[in-house]
Amino acid sequence: MTVAIATRLVALVASLVVASILVFVVVNLLPGDVATVMLGTNATPENVAALRHSLGLDQPLWLRYLQWAGGMLHGDFGTSVLSHTPVGPLILQKLTVSGPLALLAAAIALAVSVPTGVVAGVRYRRLSGAVLSALSLGGIAIPAFWAGLLLATVFAVKLRLFPAGGFIDWTEDPVAAARSLVLPAVALGLVQAAVLTRFIRSAIIDVQREDFIRTARAKGLTRWQALQRHGFRNAAIPVVTILGIQITSLLVGAIVIENVFVLPGLGRLLFQSVGNRDLIVVQDLVMLLTAVVLAVNFLVDLSYRLLDPRIRTAS
Repeated sequence: MTVAIATRLVALVASLVVASILVFVVVNLLPGDVATVMLGTNATPENVAALRHSLGLDQPLWLRYLQWAGGMLHGDFGTSVLSHTPVGPLILQKLTVSGPLALLAAAIALAVSVPTGVVAGVRYRRLSGAVLSALSLGGIAIPAFWAGLLLATVFAVKLRLFPAGGFIDWTEDPVAAARSLVLPAVALGLVQAAVLTRFIRSAIIDVQREDFIRTARAKGLTRWQALQRHGFRNAAIPVVTILGIQITSLLVGAIVIENVFVLPGLGRLLFQSVGNRDLIVVQDLVMLLTAVVLAVNFLVDLSYRLLDPRIRTAS
């Protein structure tokens, strides 16, 4: 078990190194120049060249990568070339919005999808199961930004129960800050819940057809008792895989939702940095999201060993 975990850790570190190289190269090959953006289109080539030199943009690409990667290893994420503020504290400030939003959306997705998917899977031959399945299919077809606009129209504009956009800092008014995240979290969570419901339903249907469930039923257990004792844990294995993938979709969806509700989180920071060619901020944000995805995949891989004893035995 220890050797397997160590192997996965080595693979995680190698993936982070490769990802950092790809992120740096792709971001720096994007068209446009931050010096031109800062000085304007009327700037002379001499002024642009002088600014590029002062920013270190005329150095070789490999040297700039080593400086950037080495800085991250020491906790130095660089300085924004436009706002002249350290990127690390800037990202931490934006995480106070994006972090609670993603966690609340994930909690909503799990709270809705788990009971709905289980009921739809157990009662898949009945009308209630068919209705739940149809609702989940409809939810998959709805984009998160459209759901956000619909919720804002109904609950913010018509009913005036929640703000339609903007964000008040947690230190000023925690209640108002939480209320600002309700609609975007619900919009993002319900769309993800629809996807998870489909996979949970399929996993429950498949596990009910297994021989060990038939044996448990033959020994006198009811359908729910057999699922509780033997079915749910086996059904959780494919669901955990999809859950790891959905966390990635949750991060991408949060970026879009933040722009719909004008939330000052990582999503808006990323859009603004791309538009302003603030490459160091873009690199750090993309690398952060990539590291989160790789870490989630690492945890999902480890969870297999907890859920399936056959994998531990094979190792």
